[in-house]
Amino acid sequence: MCISAHRHPEFQIFIVCTVKPCRTSIKPEGEKMAHAYNASTEATEIVNHLAAHIKGKVILTTGPSPASIGATFVEMIARARPALLILAGRSTAKIKQTADKIVAAFPQVPVRLLQLDLASLTSVREAAAAVNSWDDVAYIDVLVNNAGIMATGFALTQDGYESHSDGHRLSPIRWADYNFQDGEIYNKWVAYGQSKTGNILMTVSLAEKLGSKGLLAYSLHPGVIFGTTLARDVDWTVDLPELKAVDRFLGNEEAWMDFKRKSPQQGAATYVYAVFEPSLRDHNGAYLQDCHVADPWTETVKPWATDEVEAERLWKLSERLVGQEFNY
Repeated sequence: MCISAHRHPEFQIFIVCTVKPCRTSIKPEGEKMAHAYNASTEATEIVNHLAAHIKGKVILTTGPSPASIGATFVEMIARARPALLILAGRSTAKIKQTADKIVAAFPQVPVRLLQLDLASLTSVREAAAAVNSWDDVAYIDVLVNNAGIMATGFALTQDGYESHSDGHRLSPIRWADYNFQDGEIYNKWVAYGQSKTGNILMTVSLAEKLGSKGLLAYSLHPGVIFGTTLARDVDWTVDLPELKAVDRFLGNEEAWMDFKRKSPQQGAATYVYAVFEPSLRDHNGAYLQDCHVADPWTETVKPWATDEVEAERLWKLSERLVGQEFNY
């Protein structure tokens, strides 16, 4: 089972090449009805409820550096005895801090580090090859694409693409100019919005193309969580008015609303729910928030992020940009 999500104000998914087959989860006997969760639910509560679904799983999480939602996620699920936690990140020194914390608290849970720089397609392919070379890891049950950046200055990846590539509400895909004329007309919040829209659309495509093979893909909004490393490049005294200006221009109600803040525990709750809640199998490709499938009639779910035509356009554009076709 694979899960993708996005982070504050909404989460991240980016898949270039798959690593080892994902196996389908087995429903435990005597499974109970799903619990009711909400915006205040914490990750520990859901881990306790879904411990049987976590135990024995092999889980790869990108970007679980200290003081991140990803770190909170892996630290919480470790208590349910997964078979292996694979922590992937650009700085192995940083993710080792998270690994050390897990090992100290739960020495019976194996943890492995994987060097992965998502700003380099070469690094992504090397990481995939490394995982595929591990003879003692026959499969991956869960892939959590947690790593991300938010509202940074204009920059290109090593392959020449704008580096982001609050949420998806801030922009559809800019099909004719996804690189913002190489920074000449760059707006950090529109760039962030475009990248989040891309996250959700990729999830739609994964569910459509690989759902029949047993793969489950979800995107999610963990909530507005201050104090994580994601916002390290944001100066809220300057950037918040700019964010509100984009929302006002688009007519989004968020322009006139205060942030509803969450704790890292509350943010990580939707991660745990998305990965392990068995009732979600009937909602493959869904976009989640506050531990439920988001309702486009009453919640912020933009049609440009869920449209199947837009999803297929992005799939084809992604294949062209990475120089590789994925036929399933």
